[in-house]
Amino acid sequence: MSTESTEAAHPDEADTGRSATPPAASLERQSEIAADYLEELLDIADLDGDIDMDVERDRALVSVVGGDLGHLVGTEGAVLDALQELTRLAVHTQTGERSRLMLDIGGYRAGRRVVLTELGSTMAEQARETGQPVRLDPMTPFERKIVHDAVAAAGLRSESEGEEPNRRVVVLPG
Repeated sequence: MSTESTEAAHPDEADTGRSATPPAASLERQSEIAADYLEELLDIADLDGDIDMDVERDRALVSVVGGDLGHLVGTEGAVLDALQELTRLAVHTQTGERSRLMLDIGGYRAGRRVVLTELGSTMAEQARETGQPVRLDPMTPFERKIVHDAVAAAGLRSESEGEEPNRRVVVLPG
């Protein structure tokens, strides 16, 4: 029996073709490159903000905090998502490796995580009580992952359906 799997551990985390978690030193380097990129961006835009770096499991985390940063988040996190992709591209350009770096600005993603975890738990309870699948509104991959995790923690199963950008979570009853 093979220990390799081509199936993602989660419905919204595609197989990246990597066989192992990046070493901590690589993730720290990704954080440093991202922080340098974001500091330069903040300087160019004449914006104030402090940059915090961390590594969580197999992902580099970079947060920009302080100042008035709402315009860097944008409506429903659209600007934040674009900045995250640009930051990942900057990391890729310097390292030659694909990055799963997570960028947060002004605590937006941290706040969404709390809201979406509660939503997943509530929808799991609704599916359990009604015996019917519960379809949520379309979400980003980041948001769907959080909901899937909350549903699993509640002891139920969920799946994603549809095509981007209208992909949504469906919570399945017991």
